[in-house]
Amino acid sequence: MIRRVTVPGLFPPPVYSHASVVEAGTRLAFLAGSVPLDADGKLVGEGDPVRQAEQVLSNLREQLRAVGSDLEHVVATDVYVVSGDTAALTAVWDVVEASGLSAGPHSSTLLGVACLGYPGQLVEITATAVVPEGERR
Repeated sequence: MIRRVTVPGLFPPPVYSHASVVEAGTRLAFLAGSVPLDADGKLVGEGDPVRQAEQVLSNLREQLRAVGSDLEHVVATDVYVVSGDTAALTAVWDVVEASGLSAGPHSSTLLGVACLGYPGQLVEITATAVVPEGERR
């Protein structure tokens, strides 16, 4: 259903693929950015990008579950981190990698940005996922 491609002529990415191809007729879910808010709308992990990344991934799992998918069916993500420091980006990516998202591996872009939508927000992840045939809701 999903063919992940690492292009031989390009520098090999560390834990993601250059492209993911989904056959026609497959149902896809395009998820809004997952943010580090709890169910009451309270920011989780103020000042801590690693804790925020954990909450973002927890919320992403819930988004995926709601549409009948899961982390292993994610084909692409954009990971936004409020920082110009590569160490902070790497720390967040380590959380992403440990989550199972990179098990595919999926196609991803990791970006350092100036700000995100909620006060104190340091991490956000958008995703596109396949919704397996037997899991449609």
